Amino acid sequence: MHSSTHQAISAVWRIESAKIVASVARMVRDIGLAEELAQDALVSALESWPGKGVPDNPGAWLMTTAKNRALDYLRRQKMQGEKLEQIGHDLEAQEAHFVPDFVDALDEARQDEIGDDLLRLMFTACHPVLSTEARVALTLKLLGGLTTHEIARAFLAPEPTIAQRIVRAKRSLAEAHVPFEVPRGEELGARLASVLEVVYLVFNEGYTATAGDDWMRPALTDEALRLGRMLAGLAPDEPEVHGLVGLMELQASRMGARVDAAGRPVLLPDQNRARWDHLLIRRGLAALDMAQALAESSAQALGPYALQAAIAACHARAPSSAETDWVRIAALYDALAQTAPSPVVELNRAVAVGMAFGPAAGLAIVDTLQGDKSLQNYQWLPGVRGDLLAKLGRTDEARQEFERAASLAGNARERALLLERAREQE
Repeated sequence: MHSSTHQAISAVWRIESAKIVASVARMVRDIGLAEELAQDALVSALESWPGKGVPDNPGAWLMTTAKNRALDYLRRQKMQGEKLEQIGHDLEAQEAHFVPDFVDALDEARQDEIGDDLLRLMFTACHPVLSTEARVALTLKLLGGLTTHEIARAFLAPEPTIAQRIVRAKRSLAEAHVPFEVPRGEELGARLASVLEVVYLVFNEGYTATAGDDWMRPALTDEALRLGRMLAGLAPDEPEVHGLVGLMELQASRMGARVDAAGRPVLLPDQNRARWDHLLIRRGLAALDMAQALAESSAQALGPYALQAAIAACHARAPSSAETDWVRIAALYDALAQTAPSPVVELNRAVAVGMAFGPAAGLAIVDTLQGDKSLQNYQWLPGVRGDLLAKLGRTDEARQEFERAASLAGNARERALLLERAREQE
């Protein structure tokens, strides 16, 4: 009985924790303190529910308990009476000893308030004052509902390292007096880019793991998709939010075909497209359509995520690898290189050009990247060059490139794939 109750608590916490922390943070204006108060509510559930049973509305129970903890804290801090009265009015309807129909009784304004709180939490957790690694860890902890152990396992980092990273992140936000709010005006665009970057970093680590024995970590892609969909609901008028969601949905649709029965990677040209998830494809295409419509209505050019989603859509719409519109993909990469230039974009553009106009054309682009310092330890620079050389019949050079790529790969499955490609050239 206790085991099933603990499983229920864990499931409810994963779903509800972000909303609870966000709502409490709005009251106490401190993310670290808000998380502690929310955790107090979780402890209360672990103590109470095994004996009394899971409440009819467990999320409401946790929310009310956490907010009551916050109210007690504010009382102890002897805040001004006017502030206390304001908070008391806010909580009055919730202090009826965990009424089961709490959520049903929420009016539209209260639902909007919860959405605003989540948006504030997302922008605060992804504040540029934090390092990228700290933003990722804090976002997964607060908005993904992952434990420190789960985050450490996902990124193959020691648990104490992740714990310290999260503690330092919360301390940095407090010391910098980062306001618990959604930025406005020009700052919104810069901060939104940071939020989207974190979500996509989480997705990419799940889609192609940088290290370890597994090529993919589906739990991370699931969390990134959940965060992206949440963000699309909270910021429905932002084209790039829908662009990112579309990109992730379309890429995630291939995951069932990206490994074989033994867990070995299966590259895009060799994938069984019947195993692609067509529901995710439909969702991804719909999100891309929304991004394009919003960009057009506001006279904006497509942003980098929407452009990458458009590239993924070309693959999703093609019945086979041979029937893929590589000319359009190359053109989209040209646009992406203009919008968000980077050596990795240029390398991907080389692949598309090689498929559209022949391997020699692709190789010419790759060779311009050989001296780029940011790609010196990137396994896919020699990996792509090896593939293009193999297509040109330059097998000895191709083998050397694949071997170099394998030596740079941190993921065991990726390394094995590249070594196999090297052997094929003998």
